[in-house]
Amino acid sequence: MKTKTCSLLIIMSLLQLIVPVNTEETLDSVMKKLKEALNRLEHPPSTVTKSLSCTTVKASGTLASCPPGMIATGCSCGFACGSWNVQNENICHCLCPIIDWTVARCCQLRK
Repeated sequence: MKTKTCSLLIIMSLLQLIVPVNTEETLDSVMKKLKEALNRLEHPPSTVTKSLSCTTVKASGTLASCPPGMIATGCSCGFACGSWNVQNENICHCLCPIIDWTVARCCQLRK
């Protein structure tokens, strides 16, 4: 029984070697598929289009708050004050002692 099984496996292996194969066509199709896969990795299709929406909010005093859902991306202060920080991601706070106005540049990413 074992010899029949071994003989059958040997014959099947030899038959695979005898059957003609067009290796050039196979290699070309493999190369084409590889190039397509690499192209998809380098330039993945975007399923969601996003846009950046920004607005400017001006307030008197040392604080300017962004509308809900927006974050402060930059601030500007009156009296040539260049010292400010962003609090809670949506509030511009000017740090100079005398300030007459504060501006917040507020942005959000939209789908």
